[in-house]
Amino acid sequence: MAHWYLRTSSTKSDATEMKWQMAPQVLYRVCFGTPNPPLFQRSSLTITPALLLGYACHKVRFCDYPAIIPSSSTSSVHGTYVSGLTDGDIWRLDIFEGDQYVRKKLKIKTLTKLRDGTGEGNVEGGEVEVETYVWIAGDELLEEGEWDFDEFTREKLKSWVGNEQYEEVDEAVKAGAVDPTGGRGAKGQIANQLDSILTEDMLKSAV
Repeated sequence: MAHWYLRTSSTKSDATEMKWQMAPQVLYRVCFGTPNPPLFQRSSLTITPALLLGYACHKVRFCDYPAIIPSSSTSSVHGTYVSGLTDGDIWRLDIFEGDQYVRKKLKIKTLTKLRDGTGEGNVEGGEVEVETYVWIAGDELLEEGEWDFDEFTREKLKSWVGNEQYEEVDEAVKAGAVDPTGGRGAKGQIANQLDSILTEDMLKSAV
C-alpha cells in the first residue's frame, strides 16, 4: 500500500514511506501486529519528513492504496523517513507490499522544515540512499491524478487498521466485489499471513 524506503545494515534497517503524509497506524500494524503498540515499540522508530525527487504518486484504480512511478525531474513526493526498522520488520513489509512492487535503490532528501500551504518553505537536510517499493504492475492500472492522503485517512484508514467498520469491506469481498485494500486490510489475506508470522515469532521468543 505504501512506499517504504529501506537501507539495510547488519542489525537494523532504515525505511521511508513516501506519501504526502504518513499513517503510522498502518506501519505499526505491519511491524507490531497492532495499530496501537505500546510506547516501547513506538519509540523504537524515528520518523522524519522526507522528499523523493523525480517520482509521482498515483492512486491505483479501484483500490485505496497508492503507487509511485518515475516521473519528470520537476515531480516530487513528500513522505517520511523512518529509522529503527529491523530486518524482520522489512521482511514483513515485503509480504505486505506484495508482487505489485519491486525494491529499488534511490536517494531521498530529509526535510528539516515542511512547506507551507502555498507550496513554499521546505528546508532540505541531508541526502540518504535507500531502497523503495516502486510500482511495476503497469501504468494502465493507475489513475491520472495524485493519490489523496487526506481522503485515505478520512474514509479508508479504518479498513487498514482493524476498525470494526472494516466489516463493510469484508462483506463486500465475500460478495465477490473488488477488495480495495488488495488483501492488505485488517482481515485480508496478506494481513492474516502477517498475523500468523507475528504469532509464530512470539511463541518462539517465549520458549
